[in-house]
Amino acid sequence: MPRWFLSTRARLGLALAIASLVSVLLFAIGALRNHSSMWHYFVWNLFLAWVPLALMLWLERILRHKLWSSWQALITTVLVIIFLPNAFYLTTDILHLQEVQRVDMLSDIVMLSSFVFNAFVIGLCTVYLLHSEIRRRRSEYVSWLAMGGVLLVTSFAIYIGRDLRWNSWDIAVNPASVLFDVSDRLLNITSHPELFYVTLSFFLFITSIYVVAWYAARALRQQNHSR
Repeated sequence: MPRWFLSTRARLGLALAIASLVSVLLFAIGALRNHSSMWHYFVWNLFLAWVPLALMLWLERILRHKLWSSWQALITTVLVIIFLPNAFYLTTDILHLQEVQRVDMLSDIVMLSSFVFNAFVIGLCTVYLLHSEIRRRRSEYVSWLAMGGVLLVTSFAIYIGRDLRWNSWDIAVNPASVLFDVSDRLLNITSHPELFYVTLSFFLFITSIYVVAWYAARALRQQNHSR
């Protein structure tokens, strides 16, 4: 039996990959039944959810040999944070269920829930790995404070993506326009109260689930070590 197969992390990655393929399969079945591929962007958004996890795994490799202050580690960290909102953004795609009449709404709910769940878990894994790296180098308080900042930025980015229709790529392709729209919202926040409520809602939502996931992972690890 190959050595990698015994790795718990490898098994988790394989399970996530299979679960993602199941989401794509459910989409394909729905597309055939409805003779329409109008929700093809669910597949693309799920792919984008994998990007920050891949970047985080690369960051782990960099940190084995270099300091976090190195330019390679800093650039990769920024990229992880930029692309992380994509993993949780899929939750907002639930809005599309009310767009058109479909053959079977219940099957569509199952399909979309599959996409949202898989993307969310991928996002939680990314956050967990980043948190673990910070915790190895800083105190527990500082690591949680840092992750709170990351999740707050992530929540704000979800608002930007849904309300202003910007995505992660635009930061590199069209940074001036992104900066203009974001600064306009921040400077006129009283005119855009949804900015505060949407950001706060996602922050509380993602953070509460992540805290549970963090302590669940640690509890399971301690249980395995005690055996």
